[in-house]
Amino acid sequence: MRLRNVKGASEKIESCPYIVLNYLEYKGHYQELFSNDNPIHIEIGMGKGTFLIEMAKRNPNVNFIGIEKFDSVIVRAIEKIEKESLPNLRLIRADAEHIEEFFEKEIDTIYLNFSDPWPKKRHTHRRLTSSKFLKRYDSIFKNDKKIIMKTDNRHLFEFSVIELVEYGYHIEDLCLDIYSENLENNIPTEYETRFHALGFPIYRIEVRKEVEKK
Repeated sequence: MRLRNVKGASEKIESCPYIVLNYLEYKGHYQELFSNDNPIHIEIGMGKGTFLIEMAKRNPNVNFIGIEKFDSVIVRAIEKIEKESLPNLRLIRADAEHIEEFFEKEIDTIYLNFSDPWPKKRHTHRRLTSSKFLKRYDSIFKNDKKIIMKTDNRHLFEFSVIELVEYGYHIEDLCLDIYSENLENNIPTEYETRFHALGFPIYRIEVRKEVEKK
């Protein structure tokens, strides 16, 4: 459940050097923001930032951008980042509904961790692995398209596998429970830790779609 009404959230967000306030102005030029040519990975719906912060710490030669639409959640990520020095990490406070407006052929990997399952059938187009979103991702990938997803929701996982494969993605790795399969180097999110403790299996899929050669 997301936090609500965190006092001073807006002020903390606007004053944080890790937040990209004018993110639309960087479309196609995010390497200038990081001042290097390293790969750029994004997490859509980064929550409190546990996963992305650890990824940035472990992979200094990769640039990471977290996208989160709720002030009350992203401010918790800011509080964690303030204790670190991570030049390869930036945050965007925004709804990723039209993510194709944020980036242009500059992203190498997308992480989708415990996204909203939108369980009702009439809302399937809102799922971040629906063909509607997969089409939007096409324009933001730099070269080959890579998506890594984790969820505790079996229905969303099955839906996602079908959507990804039908859209032309090839499965590189698939786990029906990353803890029973002892996945190496796994970095848990806040939700993942909670659901695993409750005994829920954690599903994971890693897919790639190669750029068509002209």
